[in-house]
Amino acid sequence: QPDTPLTRRTMGGGRGRGGGIVKEQVDALKGLWQNKRMLAFQGLNLAMIVFSALMIWKSLMVYTRSESPVVVVLSGSMEPAFQRGDILFLNNDPAPLEAGEIVVFKIEGRDIPIVHRILTVHDGDESGADGVMGTRYLTKGDHNHIDDRGLYKPGQLWLKREHILGRARGALPYVGMVTIVLNDYPALKYVLVGIMGLFVLTNKDS
Repeated sequence: QPDTPLTRRTMGGGRGRGGGIVKEQVDALKGLWQNKRMLAFQGLNLAMIVFSALMIWKSLMVYTRSESPVVVVLSGSMEPAFQRGDILFLNNDPAPLEAGEIVVFKIEGRDIPIVHRILTVHDGDESGADGVMGTRYLTKGDHNHIDDRGLYKPGQLWLKREHILGRARGALPYVGMVTIVLNDYPALKYVLVGIMGLFVLTNKDS
């Protein structure tokens, strides 16, 4: 593209708009720092947003009876049913679990829950080889060639009901990719949280 005065003004205008937004935020933050009362008010607005988000999450936990009502699929072990980055909505109602259901479970010693399908349900009151009484479950990823016993803690052959956080009731494809990116780059998470907090604090319409 030829370098003309109009082109220079257009390109410069783009940089000017970006710089203007940053300058506005800096000026607003300086003004807040000088006005302690307004700073406290905007800080209260930020706290209310965080508190509201926590209340919504706690309400979902009560409604779904699950400590993790929403989870993100982090691997491709459940393809083609679910893809990496899909968001799953869980419900942990007390109805009996059946073979073929997709569940999210947590293993002792592992921080991240696993999304897999129930392969086998073993009913009965007798103790199994690992000493577990009552109904037991064996899981497997749809894309995996073997069951999940290699993922369980050493010596564990079955899951108990208490290991299962809930069964999948719905999904949103790929929406959770944002969470995966933020987990892969933790510094980016803090930068985004800081930027969002700054915009809330300096929002003149609050």
